[in-house]
Amino acid sequence: MTNETLARQFAFLEEADKLKNILRATPIHDNSRRENSAEHSWHVALYALVLSEHATDEIDVSRVIKMLLLHDLVEIDAGDMPIHEAHDVEAQAVKERAAADRIFGLLPPAQCAEFRALWDEFEAAETPDAVFAKSIDRVQPLALNMASGGGSWRDYDVTLEQIDTRVGAKVTRGAPAVWTYIRDRVARFFAAN
Repeated sequence: MTNETLARQFAFLEEADKLKNILRATPIHDNSRRENSAEHSWHVALYALVLSEHATDEIDVSRVIKMLLLHDLVEIDAGDMPIHEAHDVEAQAVKERAAADRIFGLLPPAQCAEFRALWDEFEAAETPDAVFAKSIDRVQPLALNMASGGGSWRDYDVTLEQIDTRVGAKVTRGAPAVWTYIRDRVARFFAAN
């Protein structure tokens, strides 16, 4: 039993390493290259740890971190869909659910169920933990785009109004003080550029 459990756990961990190959639209802070999804997952988990006191509701930061470490694993199969790129949202959701079935299915049944439930909770964004996790997932690319001189905003011809619409509502829902702070910085960035 132990060897079978370990074999499944290591199969999952080896598969998760493929997330390092999924490039995102957002460059890293120095604009030297694009961020990969594994880096993003780690960085937003760190954001959640640091910014958890600003959550709208009481949250369990360890659950939020787990969600953020797991949330993009589906991109191994489904790819990353930049928020400012036009795409079929429902078709992408279907791909991501199939990817979640396959990737979390590599784990022993109990871990599979636990991780899949966390992923589903994140996707639904109805619990305080998931709402905050979704909020923080939207904040990190803002900071990277500003640090890199516009990054993917330039590539996608993004406007401040699009950021308000596509990002602001989600961040405000889970961390309004964070949105107020970062929105001011984003507005100044757009005014200067």
